[in-house]
Amino acid sequence: MRLTLQMLISHGRVARRMGLGPESRINMLRNILTGLVRHERIETTWARADEVRFYAEKLVDYAKRGDTDEKAMKMASFWLTEKDLVPKLFKVLAPRFETRPKGYTRMVRIPNRENLDRAKMAVLEYKGNPFPPLYPVKKSNELTLINQLLRGYREDRAQQFATKA
Repeated sequence: MRLTLQMLISHGRVARRMGLGPESRINMLRNILTGLVRHERIETTWARADEVRFYAEKLVDYAKRGDTDEKAMKMASFWLTEKDLVPKLFKVLAPRFETRPKGYTRMVRIPNRENLDRAKMAVLEYKGNPFPPLYPVKKSNELTLINQLLRGYREDRAQQFATKA
């Protein structure tokens, strides 16, 4: 959450309202989190993705305890509105992140929504999902023309410094 003047003078508010009452805000977060667990990648507004990200990380933290843990089952049954996703959480997502201490999600900004309100949009996804990456991984290729020219330039400069010294 960004530190803004409204957050400094919060008067007891600790979370974004997002224009909703407390009950409908929680229901909206539950629905987004359920979609994230089901599809492992969702597209939503940046503020909602940023808010859901904390709960998605916590849900996986609890799921790593195992399905025999009472608190983990309570959290899963509360946050997931579709109960057929509880086994996926414990059998698919928790083992995937067993060795990772934190940072189970990735949030990427995408272009603003064009049609209605120009809202900032983002993609929230669990790491290691089966989908292709949003941005291609940059590879340093030594065989490109630029890299060949730069290598030759570096070698020439190194020879010049070696002959001067």
